[in-house]
Amino acid sequence: MHERIHLAANNPDLGGGEQMLIRTAAALVSLDRPVTVVAPDAPTEVLDAAAGVGADVVAIRADGRRDYLQRLREWDRRERAGLLWCHGLVPSLATSGRPRRLVHLHQQPRSLAQEAALLPARLRSERTLTPSAYLSSRVRHSSVFANWTDDVARLPSPSAIGRVGFLGRLSTDKGLDLVARAMATSPAAAGMQLVVAGDDRWVPDGQRDAVIDAMSGLGDRVHRLGRVSPAEFFAEIDLAVLPSRVAESFGLVVAEAMAAGIPFVISDAGALPEVAGPDHPWVARAGDADDLARVIEQALAATPDDVRVVTDRARLRWEDDYSPQAGRSRVERLLEELGVT
Repeated sequence: MHERIHLAANNPDLGGGEQMLIRTAAALVSLDRPVTVVAPDAPTEVLDAAAGVGADVVAIRADGRRDYLQRLREWDRRERAGLLWCHGLVPSLATSGRPRRLVHLHQQPRSLAQEAALLPARLRSERTLTPSAYLSSRVRHSSVFANWTDDVARLPSPSAIGRVGFLGRLSTDKGLDLVARAMATSPAAAGMQLVVAGDDRWVPDGQRDAVIDAMSGLGDRVHRLGRVSPAEFFAEIDLAVLPSRVAESFGLVVAEAMAAGIPFVISDAGALPEVAGPDHPWVARAGDADDLARVIEQALAATPDDVRVVTDRARLRWEDDYSPQAGRSRVERLLEELGVT
């Protein structure tokens, strides 16, 4: 019988790291491994998604993060038998010093307190994983374990680009204000629609206000979809623009655009160029609306044949590196390296 693998969540709701936990659980289930997902009991987004991919679940009754830390450690000491795969700093710190653990960081520590917590969080862990070479260069003695996407159907290549799209958190960190400003000033984008998908949960008021102000400059050219799936978003656009200001640890929407065959513009923030690949032609300087406008104009000026070359190459890179099949192979290889029977 295979050793049971437990995946411990950072949060109860489905942020980026939690989505990767669910994809990891699905990969393990497909490999016929016994899997248990451990998460706070409310809200139930992570627990529901884990059950949906066929994993067993353990709901930790917790009133806030500190309570979750304590109760997760108690559960780990009392009940866990098998490997514990900690998805995020919170479960890693909660189980500090305990054996048979993986520490999987989905983002760079954001504060001095998080930096300080990382050392005890890694104590006695077997390996520290990060989603990119960029992040591993900032976390000593860590290994790259790249993210992957759900299955995304490839769409027909656009014959012409008329709809520019943004998918992500509606914040200045993610650069939505830069997209709006670039489109407002670029003659090549005159009259084009900006399709916006995502929401402003967890967005500070100052960032939310700056985004609203920038989008107001486009008037009725903005079409807001709200929270939709990547497939729904990509079906509505011809060019994705994903110009994060902050250093991204990975760039999941970039990988999803690669899968969908949608041309895309990115910034050079963090791991975004790493995910897109060294040959990707449309990369702007992070935080620079004028340079973003220039790169958008380059993408708009590309011929359909040129776009097809770029999107074909991106799709092949996705299949090799970021598809569910690639993710499952990565999980299987990691288990073999760790000697998980």
